[in-house]
Amino acid sequence: MAVKSFQNTLLSILDLVPITEGGNATESFKNSVEVAQHAEEWGYNRYWLAEHHNMPGIASSATSVIIGHIAGATKKIRVGSGGIMLPNHAPLVIAEQFGTLESIYPGRIDLGLGRAPGSDRATAYALRRSLVSGGDDFPEQLEELQAYFEGNDRAAVHAYPGEGLQIPIWLLGSSGFSAQLAAFKGLPFSFASHFAPDYTLPALQLYRDNFKPSDSLQKPYAMVGLNVIAADTDEKAQRIATTLQQQFLSLNRGTPMKVQPPVDNMDELWSSFEREAVNRTLDSRSTIIGSPETVKRGLEEFIARTQADELIIRSTAYYQEDRLRSYEIIADLME
Repeated sequence: MAVKSFQNTLLSILDLVPITEGGNATESFKNSVEVAQHAEEWGYNRYWLAEHHNMPGIASSATSVIIGHIAGATKKIRVGSGGIMLPNHAPLVIAEQFGTLESIYPGRIDLGLGRAPGSDRATAYALRRSLVSGGDDFPEQLEELQAYFEGNDRAAVHAYPGEGLQIPIWLLGSSGFSAQLAAFKGLPFSFASHFAPDYTLPALQLYRDNFKPSDSLQKPYAMVGLNVIAADTDEKAQRIATTLQQQFLSLNRGTPMKVQPPVDNMDELWSSFEREAVNRTLDSRSTIIGSPETVKRGLEEFIARTQADELIIRSTAYYQEDRLRSYEIIADLME
């Protein structure tokens, strides 16, 4: 395997369209458009939105709608899902939605697919009306979805628009299941290292070792998720990062909140046990926080460790100017 270098690794952005404390979804959508437009100027490769539900701090629940909104406000950056949770939807509906998006914005749409509910069990039932499969039929749903895009004259049901369109399908995962399925199907794979660092290297190895070439992809292609918070100094970045720490703390407590402003001292908010749990997820394998020099060193080490073809980065910040500055610093480092 050729060793990936710092300069030839593509950069992309993962956006959950954060709703800040004191803010609302309307402001969040405007902020995401601003980030996407700057990302396009700074040379980012793609801009993905993630499906989540029943989360007061995330506005990307109607994922295909916001994908269209972002694509319409930009000119060339690829826009897609990171991801659509396929078990929440009928494959025909996804084929029609993304067929519509690809028809409006040809050559710019990605369809990343996951099999988790994107929320809690009660919300999964509200979305699916059943919990019988629990995502176990994901391979069959994927087959059905691909069939709608490929088209079959003898099929009783067709996706219009959608049939015959070449929309890149990615599989997303935080364990080995989707890694193996992506390898078997010959599809690009994106791993959620930003919240599952323990499984990153095993999943990537599974994918690469078992990859079978397909009509759409001749060799494995792995994009890896990463939290990066860059600022002009290490001290400022660490303070901005308390917003991300609060987010994971609230998730660990089972009480998700809107995005909180940074604080001076996290020890006033968490117990020692909670601190260890959050820091175990947001360790150096999943999260890079610091000045340009610190972030550059962390990115070099991360790329060397994962051999990622592409990084998809999430910069979480309460203030819009801090989020923009983080993505700008990262883009400057990779030039």
